[in-house]
Amino acid sequence: MSTDRPKGPSREEKRQMKSAARLYAVQALFQMEASGQTVEKVRREFLDIRFGMEVAGEELADGDVDLFVKLTDDAVNWQAPIDQMTDRGLVAKWPIARIDPTIRALFRAAGAELTQSDTPPKVVINEFVDVARAFFPEGREPKFVNAVLDHMAREAKPEAF
Repeated sequence: MSTDRPKGPSREEKRQMKSAARLYAVQALFQMEASGQTVEKVRREFLDIRFGMEVAGEELADGDVDLFVKLTDDAVNWQAPIDQMTDRGLVAKWPIARIDPTIRALFRAAGAELTQSDTPPKVVINEFVDVARAFFPEGREPKFVNAVLDHMAREAKPEAF
């Protein structure tokens, strides 16, 4: 009699799936804003097509579906307070409406996780700075994102600092 049980994803695979979910959430929020599509329509496209999709012979990472759904829902449902918190982290001359739409989507996803989850703020900051690096590998945007997210995290969860 075998005692081998089917194993789920390893701790590292789970971490990678969460990271992928954050990246996909930013992409989905960007697509919603750019196309005017609903969260349900965009989410369905991501879950049906993009999660695990093959591009140029390489399979894209599977994302943590629950985290992806939570981030997109929370970013939409809490958008006004998240945008207000983001605005407080930006310099006065650059309200959220004037920043790059990819970074705006990133702030909304990160703001959703900062305000609506138990994820430690430093983890959220690190993860979303990595997302910024994926979109802007050569630019100054990751440093900008780090600074704004640090401000947002200190407002959302001051007890963590």
